Amino acid sequence: MTPVVGFLVFANIGVYLLQQMAADGLFRHFALWPLGQYFFPGLGRVGFEPWQLVTSAFLHDPSSLAHIGFNMFALYSFGMMVERAVGSKRFAWLYLASVLTAAAAQLLVVTMTADNGAVPTVGASGGVFGVLLAFAFLFPHSRVMLIFPPIPMKAWVLVAGYAAIELFSGVFGTMQGVAHFAHLGGMVGAAITLFYWWHSASRPARR
Repeated sequence: MTPVVGFLVFANIGVYLLQQMAADGLFRHFALWPLGQYFFPGLGRVGFEPWQLVTSAFLHDPSSLAHIGFNMFALYSFGMMVERAVGSKRFAWLYLASVLTAAAAQLLVVTMTADNGAVPTVGASGGVFGVLLAFAFLFPHSRVMLIFPPIPMKAWVLVAGYAAIELFSGVFGTMQGVAHFAHLGGMVGAAITLFYWWHSASRPARR
């Protein structure tokens, strides 16, 4: 396993195990809460703190193995090839940029929504979607086999399809309980990072 992907996978699994012991205790300070202050039963007063932009990406639904399982499987499957292609340092920056823009997009959406409530957001999906976009950018014609249904398709088709589904679901409110705009925000962060690298590499050297 490549260094950064390995760290992220084991860190997420380690935090998930801590969540099993701490119940919802980690949610109080480290999940991504909407802007403002709220009273949440069992947790007391909660609200947004700046570090939650990052820490929320290491938390998952403690009652769902599928939530962390699918995220880590996707990170393992696609992240290693991206990390080998761009290097560990750049991969870490790309993942961080995806996580930050995903969290920012989620905050923006829940702030603009009239009924935002005290609902925290957790999960590595924003970073994972950024990795997926980077994979499609670097290996657009690689064949990817879906788990269900088992249909092979090119990487760029898969990622474009995911983006379209997330946009449709976010706009029309289907699949409630999923942070669709956070997923799209993660893709935006990866796109900005990739564009910056490409622009920097194509810029003529100064004398």
